[in-house]
Amino acid sequence: MSDPIRIVVAGASGRMGRTLVRIISETEGCVVSGAFEAKGHGDLGKDAGELAGIGKINVPVTDDPLEVIAKAQALVDFTVPKVSVELAGLCAQARITDVIGSTGFSEEENAKIAAAARHAVIVKSGNFSRGVTMLAALVKQAAKALPGFDVEIVEMHHNKKVDAPSGTALLLGEAAAKGREISLSENAVRSRDGHTGARVPGTIGFAALRGGTVVGDHQVILAGSGERLVLGHIAEDRSIFAHGAVTAAQWGQGKKPGLYSMADVLGVS
Repeated sequence: MSDPIRIVVAGASGRMGRTLVRIISETEGCVVSGAFEAKGHGDLGKDAGELAGIGKINVPVTDDPLEVIAKAQALVDFTVPKVSVELAGLCAQARITDVIGSTGFSEEENAKIAAAARHAVIVKSGNFSRGVTMLAALVKQAAKALPGFDVEIVEMHHNKKVDAPSGTALLLGEAAAKGREISLSENAVRSRDGHTGARVPGTIGFAALRGGTVVGDHQVILAGSGERLVLGHIAEDRSIFAHGAVTAAQWGQGKKPGLYSMADVLGVS
């Protein structure tokens, strides 16, 4: 019987971090080997398992990511872009799998992560849900098959989310753009206000709603003359993202360095 995969959790005391600690601990063949938070965080020194509500696992939360990454085989990171870029560099040095679920990256930050992927397996996705990954594949196919239809993406999340559009909405927008072989950055419309004029043909629109405790709700609307095709996904529990991230960490073991997506993990890229 092989040894379990040693996985480190970034932002271990946050909502997603606690969920990851729980799911990793419940997954056969995986173990939480390290957990960390920012310097000065109030939960430093506490046991990651107790913070996650599963009891003591003898993994104290530290503020030194390098120490725990050096002893691990994978890192799961749902923090913020600035931190994720730094952690990708550390994973490249340690040659371990880096699973990145953070969203809101700039082009410069994405370029730095791509550079780190020359030395490490990096699985980066705006959404690690298996359902959303399949939705993106369907959106790409539909956008290609219905070139004259307008594409609009509507997303809603909880009132604590800080970036908009969501990483998932952008992932879906990229899928539609790839289906039509166009650049999303050159054709995205992220807001409308006032007298905007008629919709520009070929653009991909985004609308972001925020409120309550919504985990994640996405709709991709393809609107044609006299008909609409609506493709969507509703996330009811954030554990679906944790399950997907752990699957990605397992999948990355033994792979060649490179920048991968959840579509690669599921074989639908």
